[in-house]
Amino acid sequence: MPAPKKTVRRSLLVTSATLLSLSATVPAALAAPTPSAGATATPPAQMSQVGGARLGQPGTQVNLADGVPVLPKDLTARSWIVSDAESGEVLAAHNAHWRLPPASTLKMLFADTLLPRFPKTTEHKVVPSDLAGMGIGSSVVGIKEGHTYTVHDLWLGVFLRSGNDAVHVLSAMNEGVGQTIKDMQDHADELQALDTQVVSPDGYDAPRQVSSAYDLTLFARSGLQKKDFRDYCSTVSAKFGSGEIRNTNRLLSGDTDVPVYQGIAGVKNGNTTNAGATFTGVAERNGKVLLVTVMNPEKNEHNEVYKETAKLFDWGFGAVGKVSPVGRLVPPKSAAQPTTQPGATASAGQSHGTGGSGSKPVASSTAAGGSSGVGIAVAVAGGLLVLLGGAAFLVNRRWPLPDLMRRRTRS
Repeated sequence: MPAPKKTVRRSLLVTSATLLSLSATVPAALAAPTPSAGATATPPAQMSQVGGARLGQPGTQVNLADGVPVLPKDLTARSWIVSDAESGEVLAAHNAHWRLPPASTLKMLFADTLLPRFPKTTEHKVVPSDLAGMGIGSSVVGIKEGHTYTVHDLWLGVFLRSGNDAVHVLSAMNEGVGQTIKDMQDHADELQALDTQVVSPDGYDAPRQVSSAYDLTLFARSGLQKKDFRDYCSTVSAKFGSGEIRNTNRLLSGDTDVPVYQGIAGVKNGNTTNAGATFTGVAERNGKVLLVTVMNPEKNEHNEVYKETAKLFDWGFGAVGKVSPVGRLVPPKSAAQPTTQPGATASAGQSHGTGGSGSKPVASSTAAGGSSGVGIAVAVAGGLLVLLGGAAFLVNRRWPLPDLMRRRTRS
């Protein structure tokens, strides 16, 4: 049966009592698997310089000066990056372009690529071939053969439970896993996420499948211009079938040793043997929206990826406006093209495309309804603040803008 549409999303204004109750009721998350012995523990001496030369250098890159807070001293992640989601300025980074296994954070690219292609009311009856080829031990939401699900149900399964089964069903609707991988790779290239090699659509460990903290941040920033993406990644819990599913992002839903992070609104977590724990988060405080990506903390403690992310958020909110950036999140290729028609991006923030079941109304990631990157600054800084309950405010309007400055409605 299709899932009811009632969902619960995190508001910016949360009380202490709510935080405590959420933390107390969420089951403990599993500790991160130990990365495989073959994983390289040392970053390359030279990495990509997309976004700035310093981002291609190994080690920590930050411009400390008077008034800039000192970075947390107990960070153990192999790679991390702190960015201003609106301006694209990289406030600090550590091995930002190190190509590492991404785990389920790659689902951000999957969602940014496929979300516009199917209306959320589209229904699909699952056949055995839809679920073929899933990796052993995959995270699942519980999709069953012979049952019918709406696209809305499937995306809840992707974002809340990181369901590889939901990913495979959506891939089947998109002409198969092979086509979906190609579409994702094309979209990564359009976003200038050149560290990323897509081998599986769900982020399951696969030979040569890699991304970077920099690229994962690009995926999140692009995805957040879509209202549906923002709504799904900020959903704490939802009805699914005859039960309820809860978001495994512990900064959003809380855990016994990790409180809900005030202002958090997503985005996506991951955890596999080769990748360790990975996470990209977005949060707002005092009118500033930051993106933080953390990949594979070496400290093997429960929820360590969230703890290190929270520390970097705290640092970023203290440093934004004071620290000189060390690089920048680049816009997509199409954003710099002067041939873009003024009205072509008006649908970039719409909830879905216009195609029916199994259809692909857009063949290119830069077509209407896709994630061309045009208007990302306003969509993130404006649309996300509306999502969080904040007021609209003036931003630097450098690109043509979709109409995302509207009040969020509950589905």
